[in-house]
Amino acid sequence: MSEYKSEIRPSMITDLETKVSKDSYGKYLKKLTLRKVRGFTDREITFDFPVTALVGPNGGGKTTILGAAALAYKDVSPGRFFAKSGKYDADMQNWSIEYELIDKSLNSRLPVARTASFKQLKWNRKAVDREVLVFGVERTVPATERANLKKAVGGSFTAAKEVQLLPEVTEHAAKILGRPIEGFQQLDIDASGRVTMFSGVTQRGEEYSEFHFGAGEASVIRIVAEVEAASNGAIILIEEIENGLHPVATRRMVEYLIGVARRKSCQVLFTTHSNDALAPLPSKAIWSALHGNVLQGKLDVKALRTITGQIHAQLAIFVEDQFAELMVTTALRTHGGVELDAIKVHAMGGAQPAINVNEQHEADPTTTFPSVCLLDGDQAEHASPDHRIYTLPGTSSPEAHVLNQVSDRLDELAAKLTIALLLPIEQQERVKRVVRQRALTNWDRHVIWEQIGEDLDFTSGHTVASAFLAIWAQSYPDEVSRLVNDLGDLLPRREQ
Repeated sequence: MSEYKSEIRPSMITDLETKVSKDSYGKYLKKLTLRKVRGFTDREITFDFPVTALVGPNGGGKTTILGAAALAYKDVSPGRFFAKSGKYDADMQNWSIEYELIDKSLNSRLPVARTASFKQLKWNRKAVDREVLVFGVERTVPATERANLKKAVGGSFTAAKEVQLLPEVTEHAAKILGRPIEGFQQLDIDASGRVTMFSGVTQRGEEYSEFHFGAGEASVIRIVAEVEAASNGAIILIEEIENGLHPVATRRMVEYLIGVARRKSCQVLFTTHSNDALAPLPSKAIWSALHGNVLQGKLDVKALRTITGQIHAQLAIFVEDQFAELMVTTALRTHGGVELDAIKVHAMGGAQPAINVNEQHEADPTTTFPSVCLLDGDQAEHASPDHRIYTLPGTSSPEAHVLNQVSDRLDELAAKLTIALLLPIEQQERVKRVVRQRALTNWDRHVIWEQIGEDLDFTSGHTVASAFLAIWAQSYPDEVSRLVNDLGDLLPRREQ
C-alpha cells in the first residue's frame, strides 16, 4: 500500500484536534449551516480540524461553502463570493446561513451565534472582526497577463519600493518548492503598495522578475508571504490549492498550512480536486460537496468520480481504509469469475464515512449502479444487510485477522509466504522468526506490515501486506467465499 507518509507527526494532528474540541482558539469558525444557499438546504458543516479541505465535482458546491464561511467576517464583502446580477439572480432571495463561532473578545466562555441572510435584495449580517485572507484562482494567472502589472513592463521600470522577503518566508517557500529562493524580494509597483510583484536571483546571480516566474512558483511565494504577515488567529481561504503546483508541492503546501495552524492559531479552508492535497489530513478534516449534499470523511477524488457517474462501474464497494480495499480486491481476484474492472473499491478513512457515503449513494435517484459497505470485523454492530452493510472476515481489524490466520499455520505456509515476499525460499526460517517476533511485540496492527518489512531487508509495507493477503486468500477459501456470497447478485460476473 503506497499511502503517502506525511512529515506531519500524528501527535501534531491529535494536538490540533484536541485544541478545536476544547474551544482553545481565540477566534475559530466551529460550524456553519446552509439553511438555503444555491443548491443546499439545511446542510451542516463542522470544522473539527483547523485545516479543512472541500472536495467535490465541478459545480458541486465547494466554493459555495468557502464563501459561506467568509461571510461570517467583516473583512469579506458578500459580493466576493455571492455577487448579484440584477433580475438574473432573483433566486438569491431568502438565502440564509447560520454560524457557530468562537470569538473570545465577544464571549470568553461560550460560542457565538451569527446569521447572514439575503432579503429585500441585499445581504443582512452581523459579521464579526477577524482577519481573512482570500487566495482565488487568479493568483496563478501569469504576470504577463495581469493588467495591473502593465506599469512594470519596459526597460525603464523601477519599483517604488524593494523589500527583501522575510527569512521565514524564504524558508517555508523553499521547502514547498523544493529549491532555495534566497535573494528574492517583493516589488511595489506604485507608491500605494497595493500592487506588487516579486523578483528573484538565478544561481548565477542574475536578477529576473515575476514575468519569468512559473505560475506555481509565484503563487507559493505570494501565499506564504501573506500568511506569514497575517495576524495570529486569521482565517485563510484558498480556492483550488493545487493550481500550478506539482503533486509533491501540493502536499508540502498543505503540510505548511497545518504548521501555520499550530504556530499562528490560524484556520484554513481550501477547495481542491487533488488527492495529493488530502494526503496529510485526517478524515474529519475533509468535506465533500455533492450537488446539495455534504459528507465528512476521506472521500477521495476517485471515489467522487465513481459516485457522480464520471467513472463507469457496475458496483461500488466502500470500505474503511486502504488495507480493507486491498483485502477485498484480493478476495475477489482469488475467488474468480468476477468482472473486477466493473467494480470500484474505495477506502473512506473510517467506518462512519463508509456508511454515510454508501447511504448517500443508494439514496441518490440518479444513481445508475448499486453500492455496498464492507466494514472491519470489529464493527459488526453496524452491519445491516437491508442497507447493504456487511463486515469483512474476522472479529477484529482486518490486519489483525489476516496476521493471526497466517501465523496460526505459519510452519505450513512459510515457504509460500517467503516466495510471495519476493525472498529466496531458503529464508523461510528467517521469515518465520521475524513474523513471530513482530506479532509478539507490535502494539498497533495497522503498522505491522511496515515493521515486518523493515526487518526483512526494508521490503515495502505494501509488498508485505499483499503477500499476507495472497496467502490468506489461498489458505482460507471459506472466508473468501463468505465475503463474496454476501455480495451475491450485486457482483458483476465474467462471461464464461
